[in-house]
Amino acid sequence: MNDSQASGVPERQIDVELATHTARVLEWGPADGPLVLALHGFPDTAHTWRRVAPLLATAGYRVAAPFSRGYAPSGLPSDDDWSVQGRVDDALALHAALGGDGRAVLVGHDWGAITANAVAGLADQPFAHVVSISVPPFSAVLPRRDVLTTWLGALAGQPLRSWYIGFNSVPGVSERLLHRLVPLLWRRWSPGYDAGDDVAHVRDATPDAARARAALSYYRHLVRHGPGPAAAAPRRPLLYLHGARDGCIDRRFALVATGALPEGSRVEVVPGAGHFVPLEQPGAVARAVLDFVGAG
Repeated sequence: MNDSQASGVPERQIDVELATHTARVLEWGPADGPLVLALHGFPDTAHTWRRVAPLLATAGYRVAAPFSRGYAPSGLPSDDDWSVQGRVDDALALHAALGGDGRAVLVGHDWGAITANAVAGLADQPFAHVVSISVPPFSAVLPRRDVLTTWLGALAGQPLRSWYIGFNSVPGVSERLLHRLVPLLWRRWSPGYDAGDDVAHVRDATPDAARARAALSYYRHLVRHGPGPAAAAPRRPLLYLHGARDGCIDRRFALVATGALPEGSRVEVVPGAGHFVPLEQPGAVARAVLDFVGAG
């Protein structure tokens, strides 16, 4: 029995035609409910939302979780664009294609959070609320005098946590070793979490060299060309969630971000969670999202 069956909320799969590729989307909840567009990260898939989505669906929301461009069964994009802007364009296009309205919520984890943070920095975007998980807005974690000690403490150990970014930027080698890297990152980033099903989902989404290259190309573009729209500061209140035991990004960066987000934003450190917060503490994530949306 999978998580959706256990929850009693069925999972649907649909294909959405975008300008550059076909996106496979997992859906939960009433077709006429307010849209929650939920974006996944690396090394992960749309299945990362399988525990949070039924909880939001029970509250009346229609949750749509696409496989990011290049991750099977979504298509390889015809423009070969692996920039943050490409992901932002996909999020905006999915909002329109899925019939999103002014009540829509954008939720992103890891690379999905980078995308959501970039959308929050746009002057004109269609989402009423934006939630990011495990990667704070880049603009919010710049050094400031009031949090300098905290920032320095977080920064000191980050290179040892972020070594994989350089590894992912090495063509050929990183493709060949991707399926050895993935379980290692899950173990280190979320200690104690059983990631067997999730690692299998990643393997299914990256079954060959072309798909492995796609997943890794996000990092290669970031290293070579910078964050693009993800460098912009959010223009509206943001909910940011971070796992207390995150082995990928130091939890202290969440504390640094607290004072650098727009008024009305919220930052929560989630106990009992590592990097993959939606899977480890789905109830806490769903409650935080519903509370934030309700308050807005």
